[in-house]
Amino acid sequence: MSGEAVTISAIVPAFRAEALMPRVLAPLIAMRDRGEIAEVIVVDDVSPDATAEVAARLGARVLEMERNGGPGAARNRAAREAAGDVLWFVDSDVIVWDDGALKVRDAFVDPAVAAVFGSYDATPDGQHWFSRYKNLMHRFYHQNAERDAQTFWAGCGAVRRDVFNRIGGFDIETYKVPSIEDIELGYRIRHAGGRIVVDPTLLGKHLKVWTPKSAIHTDIFRRALPWSRLMIAREGVHNDLNTSHGEKAKAVIAGLLILSVLALPFRPGLWPAPLVLLALALWANRAFIRFMHDNGGAGFALRTFLYHQVYYVYSAAAFAWCMFEYHILGVKDRLHVP
Repeated sequence: MSGEAVTISAIVPAFRAEALMPRVLAPLIAMRDRGEIAEVIVVDDVSPDATAEVAARLGARVLEMERNGGPGAARNRAAREAAGDVLWFVDSDVIVWDDGALKVRDAFVDPAVAAVFGSYDATPDGQHWFSRYKNLMHRFYHQNAERDAQTFWAGCGAVRRDVFNRIGGFDIETYKVPSIEDIELGYRIRHAGGRIVVDPTLLGKHLKVWTPKSAIHTDIFRRALPWSRLMIAREGVHNDLNTSHGEKAKAVIAGLLILSVLALPFRPGLWPAPLVLLALALWANRAFIRFMHDNGGAGFALRTFLYHQVYYVYSAAAFAWCMFEYHILGVKDRLHVP
């Protein structure tokens, strides 16, 4: 089915999103009213606030879960009842740009395309440097990704409904909390022969405000560990997004840099090593540094570069642990994220 002919159902899984609904739904409702999408479905995941009532008042079609099951279960519920040929998933803290439906439709002009996803824009809500870093880091990887992807992103991503149904939707048994259920879905789409494309112009503003505590917990326990286990047990390590060969090399450099700094009090004669490794890290991350500089100036670029080395180390440590767990301890089926 060509892009011109497809109909689109926008699906927003929501939990405790009462305050966000007016901003998130406004562009989607406008697209529906312009005839660019067929419907806007909000799935309320047993919110204790007035998420469902606000969404209904704003004009969305509201489905209510019987029990809290996480965004994957909410998306699956909406997919079963959606009318569109394409399921456009939008997180409840993402405000899509006004041309989003047109970008989605354009992607499906190619009948080989089974799914498309986009990127955060450059203006996240949280203005603290760390929160901006986390959101802009996500944007950096998606903006610089190869057009053909091996995974999927459900923050602002669309899938042909027939493909989604054929592969069984999101795996809500393995991923009971928000985690890598969209990445795993992407692997199954690719294995079924579908093409997944990244469109860096399909944009959304991210409203989530990150703190170091929330980011590190999410990075390790909701991303690095489950993604590493999935790659090791089922898929192999793909040259894609932030698991590319270049990213792995940068992680090695970051680890050596931090180890060399920690060794200085014991081996001061090794002082040239940190300088050499720092220069190498700066060179390897030059595109990242330039990107952060363009979005926040020199001070912001310096802070983000330094923290990014720490991010590399704990992400690589998580992968190393999973390799040890799989090959040495023999734990080969620990994919569940409770």
